[in-house]
Amino acid sequence: MIKPMNKVEKLIAKLCPEGVALKSIGEICQINRGRVMSKEYLRNNAGEYPVYSSQTAEDGVFGRINTYDYDGEYLTWTTDGANAGSIFYRNGKFSITNVCGLLKIKVDGVNTKFIAYILATVSKKYVSAGMGNPKIMSNVMEKIKVPIPPLAIQQEIVKILDSFTKLEAELEAELEARKKQYEYYRNELLTFDRQTDRQTDRQTDRQRWATLSEICLSITAGGDLPEKYLKGQTMPTNEFPYPIYSNGSDDKALYGYTDSYKIDSEAVTISARGTIGYHAVRNAKFTPIVRLITLIPDTDTISAKFLSYALDITEIGHSGGSIPQLTVPNVKKIKIPVPPLAEQERIVAILDKFDALVNDISVGLPAEINARRKQYKYYRDKLLTFEEYAKQ
Repeated sequence: MIKPMNKVEKLIAKLCPEGVALKSIGEICQINRGRVMSKEYLRNNAGEYPVYSSQTAEDGVFGRINTYDYDGEYLTWTTDGANAGSIFYRNGKFSITNVCGLLKIKVDGVNTKFIAYILATVSKKYVSAGMGNPKIMSNVMEKIKVPIPPLAIQQEIVKILDSFTKLEAELEAELEARKKQYEYYRNELLTFDRQTDRQTDRQTDRQRWATLSEICLSITAGGDLPEKYLKGQTMPTNEFPYPIYSNGSDDKALYGYTDSYKIDSEAVTISARGTIGYHAVRNAKFTPIVRLITLIPDTDTISAKFLSYALDITEIGHSGGSIPQLTVPNVKKIKIPVPPLAEQERIVAILDKFDALVNDISVGLPAEINARRKQYKYYRDKLLTFEEYAKQ
């Protein structure tokens, strides 16, 4: 990537050595908003052409209809909501809803993708969060100023950044394939027949099925916060070495650290509210608080890791009522397969390797994707930073 950077630097030295002029989006783009389209309208006019809205999942596709409002190279942006300011490059036939803005280059010498890349780095700064609803409307978008170097420089920068995004997309596609492969083998390894011995009507020794209350020493709900703790602390300290966990997935479950602990054994925790059913293995000496259920397995029967993997493919329901939640009585009734400990260890060893390859950001594809993202951000910021032309 050093050579392309050198090429851009040489082009800048040749074509704009005194700097680059800033221009507002309103100067270089025609700005429009979409139209109101209800889900009923989408159903009644179903077709092949995408309709983009304020969401960012699925490339922002809200639905597909049998007509289109636009055809060609455009940019769209999310005008309202949590994703306000998100920028998308569009090329083809499509329509947009009223919570989606549209930009069409109206002057010569400006590359649409270049504007997409540079707006993606600055548009979020102009989002207003007033009244609890983030917004970036047309009157704000048109005033955003961006550097416009000569077209040859824009095209070279787009070429470099496109190569990064293409590589990342390929890595993510490979990672998704690995995840599906992992899920397949996990499901195969953890699928057991509910076989019984016909003569004695007992389950065979190969494995048995048991409720969590039968294989856990205790299943309890989290309690109040300890008297002393550091909320939001992400690392232990000498004074507060023990973690506090609440409901939430991944690192969001870590509430902080305290100077005491309630659970003295390796355990599995399950979120009872919010991210209902999310579960994880916790090392000994921690404190669970509200909205979290803690399972301490009987290690003579089942390991904490096998229990967690078995829960991955187990339906974890919740009680009825206006507020969905999981309760201790619900959890106690859940049934999982319980093979012999030696078989559990074999399965855990295989799944641990798979899990690290698809989820651990320090190894394998996740590590490479993380490195590529950092590299992309570094070069993007470097490539899109210009000296402003000083007018005489």
